[in-house]
Amino acid sequence: MRLSEIVEYLDTYLMVPHIPDSSLNGLQVETDRDISKIAMAVDATLETFQQAKEHKAELVIAHHGLFWDKAPIRGPLYRRVRYLIENRIGLYAAHLPLDMHKEVGNNAELAGILGMTNPVPFLRYKGSLIGLIGEIETMDIHEVVKLLENRIGGDIRVFPMGNRKITKVAICSGYGGPDLNQAIEKGADLYLTGETSHEAVALAEDAGINIVFAGHYATETLGPKALGKHIEATLGLPTVFISAPTGL
Repeated sequence: MRLSEIVEYLDTYLMVPHIPDSSLNGLQVETDRDISKIAMAVDATLETFQQAKEHKAELVIAHHGLFWDKAPIRGPLYRRVRYLIENRIGLYAAHLPLDMHKEVGNNAELAGILGMTNPVPFLRYKGSLIGLIGEIETMDIHEVVKLLENRIGGDIRVFPMGNRKITKVAICSGYGGPDLNQAIEKGADLYLTGETSHEAVALAEDAGINIVFAGHYATETLGPKALGKHIEATLGLPTVFISAPTGL
């Protein structure tokens, strides 16, 4: 399949042109090859690109792309771009569009794991609503953690600062610690995010809200995997998920 067809489909499906972001979402590095296989990933790193080459993928779709703010192409960024170009591998990035997508988004996938009913966007970030909040069937906080461990793995850390019986959960994949206040304002029993935050733990204790850090990487593997399945079903192209955990 031609690269331009894939990019056009993804830009539309993920609403890339309509979502403000610090990431330069969309096609970041072009390839002159037709695409017969796509590698899905969290991070656009050399390890990811090397694995993509081993899997004979001509395109990488990464949640965290290479280009954010303006930066000179030198050092690690140069080596990453050079590897892509030398090996004729393209790179497509989908940051906030993949966090907030209603069908294949990281947060939508987390809500599905918890069995959340009628999740609604709630977390304001860069002019968009990227997090989800909703009701779940009543579970003990440690049952929630066990469920997450079984489904996404990772090093999950729980801080039970509130009612142990959870019925209302606020979710923000990745680095959502600074946004805990928004979950408190919405009356959540539990705030589920990825990366740990000292300030968030202190605030959670004073606010009496439970907080779970399920890993920045682990919580953001879900969207790329779901998007890969969608691509296979709609575009008929095989995909592979590149596992390259950071431990965070």
